[in-house]
Amino acid sequence: MSYRPERVAHAVRDVVSEAISLRLSDPRIHRFTSITRVEMSGDLRQADVYVSVMGTETEGRTTMKGLESARGIIQGMLAKRLDMRQCPSVRFHLDLGIKIAIETIRKIDEVMHQETPADRSRDPGASTQPDAGQDPAHGADA
Repeated sequence: MSYRPERVAHAVRDVVSEAISLRLSDPRIHRFTSITRVEMSGDLRQADVYVSVMGTETEGRTTMKGLESARGIIQGMLAKRLDMRQCPSVRFHLDLGIKIAIETIRKIDEVMHQETPADRSRDPGASTQPDAGQDPAHGADA
């Protein structure tokens, strides 16, 4: 089994992350942009880069336009880093997985905090009920 696709994917992720954080000065690219994963095609000619943007939906779309515009710069950086006959072509995809997970957790927390004090006291507690081994008329000494 070859680990080459994983190594190339890792290099693509490093180059794109570095480009976003240090090299690209496009104001359309949101500062809270991160690479969630990179998937390589079997022949290593395509690199699908999944990007998460912690911002509004509009900021996500704008960031994707900025990244598409900077694809040539990123391809050049990638070609310098990789020692391959043909540099993979980079395609960007907006990854909403993290935002969906955060929203799900927020909804769960909201429901948990809506629990009323009556909901918490439904179980009257074992302290008011006698234990099964005790005689209720005589208490614990029976």
